[in-house]
Amino acid sequence: MTAYIAMLRGVNVGGNSLKMSWLREACADLGLQDIQTYVQSGNIVFSSRLSASKLEQTLKATIDKQTRLPVTVVVRRAAEMAEIITGNPFLKQKGIDVAKLHVTFLVEAASKLAASKLDVLAGTRDEYRLAQREIYLHCPVNYGESKISNNAIEKALSVGATTRNWKTVTTLHEMAIAS
Repeated sequence: MTAYIAMLRGVNVGGNSLKMSWLREACADLGLQDIQTYVQSGNIVFSSRLSASKLEQTLKATIDKQTRLPVTVVVRRAAEMAEIITGNPFLKQKGIDVAKLHVTFLVEAASKLAASKLDVLAGTRDEYRLAQREIYLHCPVNYGESKISNNAIEKALSVGATTRNWKTVTTLHEMAIAS
C-alpha cells in the first residue's frame, strides 16, 4: 500500500459545499484505506494500491457524479510530498516567514514557455519558482491580495491546480507518513 495525499480545489468555498464525513465514506467505498481528512477544504490522506493518476480520475468521477461539484483533484504520494517540502527554494532564504509560503499543485507539468506568463502576475512583490508539477510561492504581503492566485495560475497555464499554505502542506505530509 502507498500513502497518498489528495487535494480538492474549491471545496467549501464559493458555495461548493462538501461534507468531510461524506468524503471519507466515498473514499472508503472506493476501497481506500487509512482515510483521514484535514480541515474542511478537501484534504484527504489515505492508502491505496492504485496509481496517483487513477486515483485522481476515480475521485473526480465519484465527486462529480454524486455531488455535481466541478472539482479539480490533485494526488501526490507521501514520498513526493517529502520531496516537495525539502525542495522549497524559499526555505534557503534567511529570515523567510514560512507563514507567507504556499505551494500550487498542478494536475500536470506546465511548459517553461507557459510559465513565463507568471512573471507578469508575480510583479515585483510576489515571488514564484516553478518545479515539475508544483509552483512554490512567496507572498510577503498576503496571499489573499496576490495577483498570482490559483485562478490566475490556472488561466495562465491552462492547467488545473490547487494551492495550499505551507502549514497545510507540511501537516498533510506528517499525517501521511504517520498512517
